[in-house]
Amino acid sequence: MTGEADKMSCAEFQAQLPELIGSGADASAHSHIQSCELCQALLADLETIAEAARQLLPAEEPPDELWEHIESAIKSEAGGTEPA
Repeated sequence: MTGEADKMSCAEFQAQLPELIGSGADASAHSHIQSCELCQALLADLETIAEAARQLLPAEEPPDELWEHIESAIKSEAGGTEPA
């Protein structure tokens, strides 16, 4: 695969990038990015954006009663009937 990755175009790499990042793999270790300044810059920008997004709101667990409220609202909108 190394040979294929070396010949990979930016468009091909960028099409695979969401899956690569989502898998938890180190995208910066990919052979295409090692030799492509454009994709290196793109990855750096994405990492900066992701870090900024994580800092916008702290991750919180929703309150336990949230699902009960959602279920109640759905039942109210559906006319109070429950599926059998």
